[in-house]
Amino acid sequence: MSLKCGIVGLPNVGKSTLFNCISSGRAQAANFPFCTIEPNLGSTSVPDRRLDALSAICKPQRTIPATVDIVDIAGLVRGASRGEGLGNQFLANIRECDAILHVLRCFDDGNVVHVDGSVDPVRDKEVVDLELQIKDLETIESRLGKAEKAGKAGDKEARRTFEVLSRYKAALEQGRSCRSVALLNDEEEAIARNLFLLTNKPVLYVCNVDEASAAKGNRYVEAVREAVKDENAGILVIAAKTEAEIAEIEDFEERKMFLDDLGLEESGVVRLIQGAYHLLGLQTFFTAGADECRAWTIHVGDKAPKAAGVIHTDFEKGFIRAEVIKYEDFVTLRSESACRAAGKLATEGKDYVVQDGDIMHFLFNV
Repeated sequence: MSLKCGIVGLPNVGKSTLFNCISSGRAQAANFPFCTIEPNLGSTSVPDRRLDALSAICKPQRTIPATVDIVDIAGLVRGASRGEGLGNQFLANIRECDAILHVLRCFDDGNVVHVDGSVDPVRDKEVVDLELQIKDLETIESRLGKAEKAGKAGDKEARRTFEVLSRYKAALEQGRSCRSVALLNDEEEAIARNLFLLTNKPVLYVCNVDEASAAKGNRYVEAVREAVKDENAGILVIAAKTEAEIAEIEDFEERKMFLDDLGLEESGVVRLIQGAYHLLGLQTFFTAGADECRAWTIHVGDKAPKAAGVIHTDFEKGFIRAEVIKYEDFVTLRSESACRAAGKLATEGKDYVVQDGDIMHFLFNV
């Protein structure tokens, strides 16, 4: 599944440091603007304790986790919508992503240059928002006239498109992103998806703090919370520099002690990867056996034949039925045969909506 999360933000806020922590890529983390020129793409495993538990029970020959693609995009500056800095390239790169991880600098450090000379994450957020909003406004204004004309001529879909475009335009002119506009039904959601607007992409604000603030945040984080409270967006607090140090620790117990000292149950990188996965509207089902335990990625709401097709297209074409065991039942009873004997194995047809964590076996005929 080729969905991607783009890491965006102003230069020198910690994007490449985070990227290095969460991916197998190696972006150059340097203390000067535009050190990331070409977008760096990395595919990283999605940590999932359920897969670990299944592997411990089945003892398979191999265990394969789900993955998510992360892109480190060049830092944006004021005027990007007019092509300033690496603006045109930035906007093209972000348009290709399906969701946004917006990194905000929420730490003081005189040794790390800030492109605007002072630390203010709300201002930084607004700089990026404004450039994306300007570009979206250009896109909407170029389409409004055509949609209005077709709507007046009797095209019902064009009329509905005009209504959505008009609401988006009003929001952007008020300084709000398109994602803050409530859509009324599935039809409007489909129209919105086809517009490919930058500020309509799902976003997770990543507050990059110092080590002392890793567990509880700081005044900068609280300012960000207040600024985004009316947006349909999440917030995650992470100390990127500290995460880079944690990533260098190979011993599990030593790493756990490090996290305990910081007051954290798990690393920020784990939370960030999981956040990116869910931000993309993805979920996991499992196949489990002696040969392989594997986490498979599907969209939330996908039905059984679609899930089968992720394994192989023939599975979807010739789908007959799916045998489904809930994760909790499998972990409790410890085997497929025990689940079958206890009546915990369900047979589901084409209309079954797959649930996160389902353990599935597909029957098909081609």
